[in-house]
Amino acid sequence: MYVVRFKDIGKGDISIAGGKGANLGELTQAGIPVPPGFVVTAETYQKFIDKTGISDKIMLMLDTINVNQTKELQRVAEEIKEIITSTAIPDDIVSHISEAYNALSKDVGEDEANVAVRSSATAEDLPEASFAGQQDTFLHIKGFSQVIDYVRKCWASLFEARAIFYREENDFDHSKVYIAVVVQQMVDSEKAGVMFTVNPSTGEDVALIEGSWGLGEAVVSGTVTPDTYYVDKKTNTVTNVSIGEKKTMFVKDTKGDTIETEVPDKLKNKRVLSEEELIELTEMGKRIQAHYESPQDTEWAFNENNLYMLQSRPITTLGGDIEVNEEESEDVEKRDILIKGLGASPGFGSGSVKVINSINELDKIEDGDIMVTVMTTPDMVPAMKRADGIITDEGGVTCHAAIISRELGIPCVVGTGNATKLFKDNVKVTLDGKKGFIYEGEFKDENKQTKESNQTAAPAPIITVTEVKANVSMPEAAQKASQTGADGVGLLRTEHMMLTSGVHPKKFILDNNEEELIKILMENIIKVADVFYPKPVWYRTLDAPTDEFQTLEGGEDEPHEHNPMLGWRGIRRELDEPEILKAEFKAVKRLHEKGYTNIGIMLPLVQHPNELKKAKELAEEIGFIPHKDVDFGIMVETPAAALIIEDFIEVGLDFVSFGTNDLTQYTLAVDRNNELVAKNYTEEHPAILKLIKRVIEKCNEAGVTTSICGQAGSMPHIVEKLIEYGITSVSANTDAVETVRKTVARSEQKLVLKAARKSLKE
Repeated sequence: MYVVRFKDIGKGDISIAGGKGANLGELTQAGIPVPPGFVVTAETYQKFIDKTGISDKIMLMLDTINVNQTKELQRVAEEIKEIITSTAIPDDIVSHISEAYNALSKDVGEDEANVAVRSSATAEDLPEASFAGQQDTFLHIKGFSQVIDYVRKCWASLFEARAIFYREENDFDHSKVYIAVVVQQMVDSEKAGVMFTVNPSTGEDVALIEGSWGLGEAVVSGTVTPDTYYVDKKTNTVTNVSIGEKKTMFVKDTKGDTIETEVPDKLKNKRVLSEEELIELTEMGKRIQAHYESPQDTEWAFNENNLYMLQSRPITTLGGDIEVNEEESEDVEKRDILIKGLGASPGFGSGSVKVINSINELDKIEDGDIMVTVMTTPDMVPAMKRADGIITDEGGVTCHAAIISRELGIPCVVGTGNATKLFKDNVKVTLDGKKGFIYEGEFKDENKQTKESNQTAAPAPIITVTEVKANVSMPEAAQKASQTGADGVGLLRTEHMMLTSGVHPKKFILDNNEEELIKILMENIIKVADVFYPKPVWYRTLDAPTDEFQTLEGGEDEPHEHNPMLGWRGIRRELDEPEILKAEFKAVKRLHEKGYTNIGIMLPLVQHPNELKKAKELAEEIGFIPHKDVDFGIMVETPAAALIIEDFIEVGLDFVSFGTNDLTQYTLAVDRNNELVAKNYTEEHPAILKLIKRVIEKCNEAGVTTSICGQAGSMPHIVEKLIEYGITSVSANTDAVETVRKTVARSEQKLVLKAARKSLKE
């Protein structure tokens, strides 16, 4: 498969379309306004380097490189890129790209579509690795010959010095990271920018929106200090507005090229977004976050008053609040403030200033220095890693410097205006990455929190009677989830580990290759079970809708359903294709035999006790006895399961977990991805709460553990109600575990206090 259209791919297709391409497909399928396009697949890149014989040569060059030697790294990177850009693309690949480009041109009503050509690596835009700016994007590309040239340049950008360094630092195997290329209709925006659906520094539930004039490249790259807006998502109230002096903008010139130009004087200090546009963006952000079930970092653009979403990726930098020694904070605040900017990455950093005016000066940065520059670029990441703090002239809290600093755990202040002119090399300063202040002098003492302590796990968690667990979508994210101090995993999703193999699970069975499927499952499940052992890990069996199977090898015969969410998925599909479910049971059984007895099995989308009975029978057929050998539970995500939960208990259950996303959707008859009715979707509807309360009470009477793993489990005000109902545990998204634990503790204390007061009155 050389080329795929956005409408034919989704978030499970990272191995095919890369992170960017898979997310654009997912947004398209969810009905989000995305400019149309297609993806030159990762497989195409692999065939290019294999057919042309350049793969072995590239890997040999990478084997001998020292990525911490900046000049050597840059030299090798340039040599590899030259090899790729000077190698002719085989004719069959050229033909497929030509057909796709011509079809896109026809779809948008142009002889030759004006497009953006964007790199999309197969390891980027994942929850645990943002790869911000590691590969290239080219704007306003027109004509097939240009498209082919820039596709090849995107392939070459997989070996930019910054990308090589990033993969080395994050232990990604170069030979296993491929690159897809997105070709997408260009939006010639009048205004554009970035929106985080929660505050990326604090996790606060507000939309943080930054915008400027022209193309969004100015905001993302940090070449401009944009407007910054905070919007309360519950009330859609704009709570804070900061108008930046927007000096430059990216626009299309008369030749059709993208150029950086000066912003007209009348626009430099003019507010970019109106109240109405901010509300429209916030509503779109809420919709996208609900679809992905996690906070998102998005890119947006307005063209002729129409809103377009250009990207969405998980926010990778959420974590607990950074603790700062109070005595030190007071000491710092007594000192002279040299300059102010925007606090972009919290924490204190002290050291010697090194002003970086060009990429050739990066070797000046030594461990513990403070990097001062106009704006960081992806090429600066190796040097940023050595720094104890980052200060920039330009940029907002969503720019490159801010994102990378938060990811690295380095304090950062952006948008100071003239730090590069104010400071000289070797001057001692301290920056406060939360307030945005730069102080005179270096403060390092035994109480000083260093960069390393910023990066370690949060303090010992508060002890609660109600367990607080984490949801894990991908095994690679298990380490980060465990560092929250979570009491286990309340939901380990199967879909990513099974679908990213690129092969339909049924094909393994039909090809008499069940062992390979079992091996894939075991290798992925053990990554989570091992990190959390002996804490419980609840493995949810396969629950992918049919549209997520269609693009896999062997998925050609998948049915096309009008609404896959209501279709052939969950336990109903697995009972129709029992060999897949048996393979899952065998994988868990073998892991139990290896000593990983902390793994439980959870069945999704059950609606009748007979489904639970049949699943147990299948487990027994492979010699795996429910309740004796393994804890067995169900997801309560249909009204049917909630209303007759006692019948399921009679069949035999160790635990249940509420999937509130589906339970809400099915109870209220609201498609949560349908913009026309999304406003009616709420987990706080009295019917939903009544169903949950009923199940908890019945399970408590029978001694069955109860939990929640839907989005509502990450909402503090709902968690309070669940504690009152008597829920046994709460499983939240990784970024919300700490907040939920505090909510649980507070709720438990309220109940104790309430009982004590009642006792005193009696």
